[in-house]
Amino acid sequence: MANSKQIQNVAIVGTGVIGASWAALYLARGLNVIATDPAPNAEGNLRRYIDAAWKDLTTIGLSPNASRDHLKFTTDMKQALANADLVQENGPERKDFKIKLFAEMDAATPSDSVIASSSSGLTMSTMQSACKHPERCVIGHPFNPPHVVPLVEVVAGEKTSPETVDRALSFYASIGKKPIHVRKEVVGHVANRLQAALYREVVYLIEQGVLDVADSDVAVCWGPGLRWGLMGPNLLFHLGGGPGGIQHFMEQFTGPLATWWKDLGTITEFSANVKQTIIEGVTKVANGRSIQELEHERDAMLLELLATRAKGEEVAQTAIAGGHGD
Repeated sequence: MANSKQIQNVAIVGTGVIGASWAALYLARGLNVIATDPAPNAEGNLRRYIDAAWKDLTTIGLSPNASRDHLKFTTDMKQALANADLVQENGPERKDFKIKLFAEMDAATPSDSVIASSSSGLTMSTMQSACKHPERCVIGHPFNPPHVVPLVEVVAGEKTSPETVDRALSFYASIGKKPIHVRKEVVGHVANRLQAALYREVVYLIEQGVLDVADSDVAVCWGPGLRWGLMGPNLLFHLGGGPGGIQHFMEQFTGPLATWWKDLGTITEFSANVKQTIIEGVTKVANGRSIQELEHERDAMLLELLATRAKGEEVAQTAIAGGHGD
């Protein structure tokens, strides 16, 4: 594969919420997008989603060549893939379906293209198993909504080449994403596993009557969640160690932390009672707001957080540059 080939033409396979969000982002970054989906009304739904997302993308900042006019749609997947430099696949999470889909995409796409999957539940080793050119297949798993949340998890399969991983990481970074290289295949990749670990304890605490649904959300988003939006847990614990930093933290606080680990809930499934408790609790917290209203609220706050982070990083880089100049 020619690792230096510029990615300009992107094919979107599957235009549900994730695929539509990816399409909006790629258009905002000045790329040519051709989308395909066999579902009825897929094109109309896609264009409506992109129109709605464009305001947020404008707030984030459009690239010089950004245009919704660069979008094409076809129900013919082979046509969509014929000239693709990169494919962003967003199909249903079914093993047999994905294996067949990847074999078909592999056959229809130029051999020097990258085929990336948004899959959160299947490994690339499984999906690429019937491909003739599996070396260019890779996971590019976003966080919802992809056009707003920067994280992308890049994961190779057993037959994925290192060049493809490097190319995917470089491409996602070039369009403003924050790609991470997940170095081993694990179910759920990384970020969803972190979410699942926290949510298991949230569900356990609700089930045990330690707190209700509303307070569990308050505990996360008005406590550690605020800090996690700025720094990761390792760097935060570095600060938690005081002047001695992470060295002091590891010497002083890992004992108590390990004691908490031993007391964490071992819940392995949702009981009918806890499901109903959470449903009722979330309904109360939503307080009549529709899913769309809540999405708008979430995205507005995400945009403010991203803008604040960008300003903070700019100030930090200026301070670092100034310090180096002394």
